[in-house]
Amino acid sequence: MPSIVVVGANWGDEGKGRIVDFLAADAAASIRFQGGNNAGHTVVNDFGTFKLHQLPSGIFNPDCTAVLGPGMVISPAALSEEIAEVKAAGVSVKLHISDRATLCLPLHALEDTLEEQRLGDAAYGSTRQGISPAYGDRVMKKGILVGWLKQPEVLLERIQFMLDWKMPQLKALYPSCDFSQSAEEMTEWLLEVTAPWREFICNVTEPLKAMQNNDASLLFEAQLGAGRDLVYGEYPWTTSSNVTAAYAGIGSGLPTLRPERIIAVAKSFSSSVGTGTLVTAMEEQDNFRETSNEYGATTGRPRDMGYFDAVATRNGIELQAATEIALTKIDCLTGMKDLKICVSYEGEHTQNPIWPQTAALSPVYEEMQGWSEDITACRTFDSLPQAAQHYVLSIEALMGVPIKMVSVGPERDQMILR
Repeated sequence: MPSIVVVGANWGDEGKGRIVDFLAADAAASIRFQGGNNAGHTVVNDFGTFKLHQLPSGIFNPDCTAVLGPGMVISPAALSEEIAEVKAAGVSVKLHISDRATLCLPLHALEDTLEEQRLGDAAYGSTRQGISPAYGDRVMKKGILVGWLKQPEVLLERIQFMLDWKMPQLKALYPSCDFSQSAEEMTEWLLEVTAPWREFICNVTEPLKAMQNNDASLLFEAQLGAGRDLVYGEYPWTTSSNVTAAYAGIGSGLPTLRPERIIAVAKSFSSSVGTGTLVTAMEEQDNFRETSNEYGATTGRPRDMGYFDAVATRNGIELQAATEIALTKIDCLTGMKDLKICVSYEGEHTQNPIWPQTAALSPVYEEMQGWSEDITACRTFDSLPQAAQHYVLSIEALMGVPIKMVSVGPERDQMILR
């Protein structure tokens, strides 16, 4: 059975959650390999509508084990709340949580917030969940590992070590910092709040290797998209981890992974939340944002809306080494009078091999014919209006990679397979 990696081709919010939920019906494990609760995957299925932030989107398949990999930073209280939410909906939770993952603590969220406030107008647009400071502590070898939750004496020792190093810096840089929790209090809180999931902590490599040896299908899920990758994204307006498919094996606990399929999810239009450059931004966004429900799943912030950017998306497809594309939310384009695709840029840095990083760029558009028919009930490509088919095929030609999945609505079965 294949190993499938599902990643984002744009800046995140492409609809990866609904693609993973769809594919998880045939998967033995659904694995998150990076990030934390700073972004959400919206899933709509028979259990209801969920905004998952740390749990893999395959959690709803009763035969699928959800795995939180070592590449993640885990916010303990938020994870407990998320587990309780899906359990309350009737989901049978099967979890493996990596002992090598890093804890994202309330102190990290405070540090994140204080830094965004200090930066003012130059802020990065962080969700202020503490992701960057948690990853930073890991790199500085001051991070708190999930596995230490099973060794309270080690946990206390490492928290004290971290506080002795961190607090003098925070109080010097942020005079308003009033964090006063002791190492003992932090340890006690952690042991209390992680009680619902501590039993699931393990070396996730072992069960995943066993599944591989049994020829099981494994599904790997990234957060955000190529434009937010720490190395290859629109730096410094990136996330703090590697979101490309190349990191899936390392971040999941299977460093030798060689996936058979890499599905890059791309939205049929452009959207971005946070800070950065959206070259194809629409002049009038409000109505389209409302009808497309384009608000951040974590913060509720309105997303910037734009026309489909073939240049940036093709770049993302290449960075992800995608074997195929899943195109989402094409139903949102129904009735759009002004439909077009950005096929190239004009201006400075048009040959930038990574991501456009300047507002000096201007888009060159190809006008497209719109359609007015309701396509949410379409289940074959031929049943789409000719204009919608042409739109998909035009994107496919520009990407150079086949579009094998076309989403025509948020429900699990609103999918066209090509």
